[in-house]
Amino acid sequence: MVRWGMTIDLKRCVGCNACTAACKAKNQTPPGVFFTRVLIHEDGEYPNVSRIFIPVQCNHCSEPPCVRVCPTGASEQRDDGIVIVDQTKCIGCRACYVACPYNNRFYLDRNFIEEGYFPDVVTPPEKLKREEFPGGKGGVVAKCDFCYDRIEEGRDPACVRTCPADARKFGDLEDPESEVQKLIRQRHGKQPIPEAGTDPSIFYLE
Repeated sequence: MVRWGMTIDLKRCVGCNACTAACKAKNQTPPGVFFTRVLIHEDGEYPNVSRIFIPVQCNHCSEPPCVRVCPTGASEQRDDGIVIVDQTKCIGCRACYVACPYNNRFYLDRNFIEEGYFPDVVTPPEKLKREEFPGGKGGVVAKCDFCYDRIEEGRDPACVRTCPADARKFGDLEDPESEVQKLIRQRHGKQPIPEAGTDPSIFYLE
């Protein structure tokens, strides 16, 4: 059984936000909604100050609380571990939004289809992607889905493919010989907020 996962090398990440831009282009989310984003942590005191860039997104936990609390079954976990949201079942109650300990779910307002990045116009790519939601409706929750459509075509997620620093690696966590598992062992990969008991599928390399 495959369990897809990712490593993110914090020593390689330069905070360029290429992953954010790639995710934005892939999903055409409305203004203010970023399935992938980069947090900045500053350490030390002047003049000895350093910055660490921390990319964050849905962690596709093996024990996802968002799935457990969803009253309609809209939040579900695939056999390969990827957690998705079925917008045809989502009623916008946002129980999953509250249950996620990582703040990586986003509510799309009902008028999101008309909200573009340019005044009084929604570009064709934005409109086309947003109409993939049932009836082009909002009032639902959305998030990173590990670009599972790309994975099924044998390609890496958009954020992995785009990273110029090669900070992201994607692969099968169940395969001890996969690149991600080797990196986790060699670099002592750490899961975010392990005390939450969610067993995330994203590991950070320090």
